Amino acid sequence: MAFKTDIEIAREAKKKPIMEIGAKLGIPSEHLLPYGHDKAKVSQDFIKSLAGKKDGKLVLVTAINPTPAGEGKTTTTVGLGDGLNRIGKKAVVCIREASLGPNFGMKGGAAGGGMAQVVPMEEMNLHFTGDFHAITSAHNLLSAMIDNHIYWGNDLGIDERRVVWRRVMDMNDRALRDIVVSLGGVSNGFPRQTGFDITVASEVMAILCLSNDLEDLQKRLGDIVVAYTRDKKAIYCRDIKADGAMTVLLKDAMQPNIVQTLENNPAFVHGGPFANIAHGCNSVIATKTALKLGEYVVTEAGFGADLGAEKFFDIKCRKAGLKPAAAVIVATVRAMKMNGGVAKADLGAENVAAVQKGCPNLGRHIANVKSFGVPVVVAINHFYSDTDAEIAAVKAYVAEQGAEAILCKHWAMGSAGIEELAHKVVSLAESGASNFAPLYPDEMPLFQKLETIAKRIYHADEVIADKSIRDQLKTWEAAGYGHLPICVAKTQYSFTTDPTVRGAPTGHSVPVREVRLSAGAGFIVAICGEIMTMPGLPKVPSAEVIRLNAEGHVEGLF
Repeated sequence: MAFKTDIEIAREAKKKPIMEIGAKLGIPSEHLLPYGHDKAKVSQDFIKSLAGKKDGKLVLVTAINPTPAGEGKTTTTVGLGDGLNRIGKKAVVCIREASLGPNFGMKGGAAGGGMAQVVPMEEMNLHFTGDFHAITSAHNLLSAMIDNHIYWGNDLGIDERRVVWRRVMDMNDRALRDIVVSLGGVSNGFPRQTGFDITVASEVMAILCLSNDLEDLQKRLGDIVVAYTRDKKAIYCRDIKADGAMTVLLKDAMQPNIVQTLENNPAFVHGGPFANIAHGCNSVIATKTALKLGEYVVTEAGFGADLGAEKFFDIKCRKAGLKPAAAVIVATVRAMKMNGGVAKADLGAENVAAVQKGCPNLGRHIANVKSFGVPVVVAINHFYSDTDAEIAAVKAYVAEQGAEAILCKHWAMGSAGIEELAHKVVSLAESGASNFAPLYPDEMPLFQKLETIAKRIYHADEVIADKSIRDQLKTWEAAGYGHLPICVAKTQYSFTTDPTVRGAPTGHSVPVREVRLSAGAGFIVAICGEIMTMPGLPKVPSAEVIRLNAEGHVEGLF
């Protein structure tokens, strides 16, 4: 059977003018700043005017650990938003923007799939409205101003060995992970070792996604710790006097972007911190705005629930005062078989035993999400190769975990294929069953917070950290940062720090390689295992097949 590609489906979309999409939510045209005919930014003045309006219900879509078999979390997020609108609810989708790095590396696109997509697909996966470029520029302006301050006399007494602010770019480039800058003589400054992270790991990205408004944005930017003196006194962004100019660069990027689904329902697409190396959620300002405008807001957290959902609950919801009403965990029969030991090439053959063997990964995520007090439903994202017996095996397993699994065919059928899930989500959300609470209290010591995540979410036996790391955490506690949550940077493919270990492992350790203070964003990053904050390209990157065809259309995004 021949199927159209996602990009072919997106290209055939019958889009409505973005002003009509805004009107569905009651946004006046004068408060939409158009970027062409099919995307716009929502003005800060309009957002401020919503204060005092009642919030809708927040629904999180998360997933099992990702596998090469595919799960379809964004596809399900978009499909559920369309499904809720189909059954008469005023629903808004809130997702992240796509990074150029993975688009040209392995992923190839991040706007949903099949008949459950957000459009315009090409623009969303490429430069979109320029938000990531603004974040990159603001971040690197600070980098330039730090080195410039040192060059012109270093009045703040910065220790060149203790500059902790790295540079960023929105591309996978392993050659830039560790570099030496300012070579070439006196006129080029003082040589020092530094490196690049990918833009989606930038603290500026995290700050933009956690700020409530421009005033909050500038304060958080000013709070960034960029370096230390020889006696280990912190130097802040505001000491460098970069926070004002950075805010100017981010003024437009701070405004949420509104686009539409294939079924012409509204979607906010704003911000894009990775979940494996950052906190993995779209912006607070987009989510809060959507909650004022819709009865239901469907949002997603990056990768599996062990990373994305944990950070959504423990960082975003904690910091923004959000209370999710329900959660959806996306799984596929194919991924269950892969967790059960089946090779990707053999996934098309029925194998109920492998499905049953792989289901404990799903069970672990169900239990973890429930531990936050949020009611859960499982969405089985349907593939044509799935058999009735395999689907029944997943449903039976989920029922044993005290939840329900619902087969969803939104990829092929759009909202018509996900109505049952939409009704179930409404039932859970309106039942009042959610009793959300973060995993740990603010006052818990930092290392204990890290251990709590490792033991309760990853089911590890211990956290391994050198004395220097433990001492650094204690130093930050003494400096007043002990109340901050932990943001774990770890492989997304496993509950462990080894990406090859599937299923629901126990008895493992979580080695912490480095800790970083993100004082402006308001969390501590713990870098675990071999995870890199600047990814590399694979042997055959997606960029090799992305091109313009004879008609001037983009090919290779998927």
